[in-house]
Amino acid sequence: MAHLIDSMAYVGDTPWHGLGNVLERKQPIEVWAQQAGMDWTIMQSPVHFKIGESGGRLTDQAGQQGIVQRKDSWLVELESTLPFNEHKVLFRSDTKQPLSVVSQRYHVVQPREILEFYRDLTEKSDFELETAGVLKGGKKLWALARTGQSASIKGNDVTNGYVLLATACDGTLATTAQFTSIRVVCNNTLAIALNEVKGKGSATQFNGTAANPGIVKVPHNTKFDAALVKQQLGISVSSWDEYIYRLNLLSDRKVKSVEVDRFLWSVFNEGSNQGSGSFNERAMSKCKTLFEGHGRGASLASARGTAFGLLNSITEFVDHERRARSTDHRLDSAWFGTGASIKQRALDLSLSML
Repeated sequence: MAHLIDSMAYVGDTPWHGLGNVLERKQPIEVWAQQAGMDWTIMQSPVHFKIGESGGRLTDQAGQQGIVQRKDSWLVELESTLPFNEHKVLFRSDTKQPLSVVSQRYHVVQPREILEFYRDLTEKSDFELETAGVLKGGKKLWALARTGQSASIKGNDVTNGYVLLATACDGTLATTAQFTSIRVVCNNTLAIALNEVKGKGSATQFNGTAANPGIVKVPHNTKFDAALVKQQLGISVSSWDEYIYRLNLLSDRKVKSVEVDRFLWSVFNEGSNQGSGSFNERAMSKCKTLFEGHGRGASLASARGTAFGLLNSITEFVDHERRARSTDHRLDSAWFGTGASIKQRALDLSLSML
């Protein structure tokens, strides 16, 4: 089966699918661009359409097709191409592969811009790029960098902080910058989006678009401004400290069996009536099994029988166990699609237990 991943580079351990170019640590942005397959640009061309038929056809001046030889009252309608000025085609500069058709108001974010976002962070701060690449032939681009922030929950359950920047040119994703945590023991990822939980972390605004603290989304009808995104994202210790504080609270919150069942139902059957039967029994059963000791890190003091462990059963399921056409389809969902929404819902519901 074909992979979604077109190209990528990484440092450290081999990623989920075994693909990509391995790099030594602390490589410059220029090396990342080449090895991650991001050393090309998104080009633009007007949309055109053809009228008439190849070789021409006979029509009379009233517009009726003629099938006899040409006379003075007949005209030859030759094939011609006309512009459709409201839209444009985006395509790759290297392969000329078309990416999408968008409106003239669409602002392109180039592959190099995704990497350049991290230049000052990696050169002047403790950030370090760990993975970057191209999905779906260039329709989606991302880079993930470790922030240097790290914390231990209950002594030995380590979580590291990252910033993910991603964009798409096929209408599936606004340019999105977000804090992300990765739990070392299981490599689970979770966006650090603490939105309106017990009056904290209310939604903020960026260029007229609501965003969770820890997540900034720039729609493609707005020009991407890296400096402004960093300012809005608040690349500082405050969001991380708040997030770790809440994870510690979750690790102290013991959960009863009835709470586990209610939680799993709410995560996987949003808007359904619990008495009507579950359409996600496999997911619920698998997550419960992971929570009850079969998940990675489930036996640690931070996770055993706690709301933190319950949350991690969801993130492990989405990142590693959920059915998908391939492992990189699963990653795409876990970071940008339905899987990301499931994990956010699990985070919100777990925090509501505090």
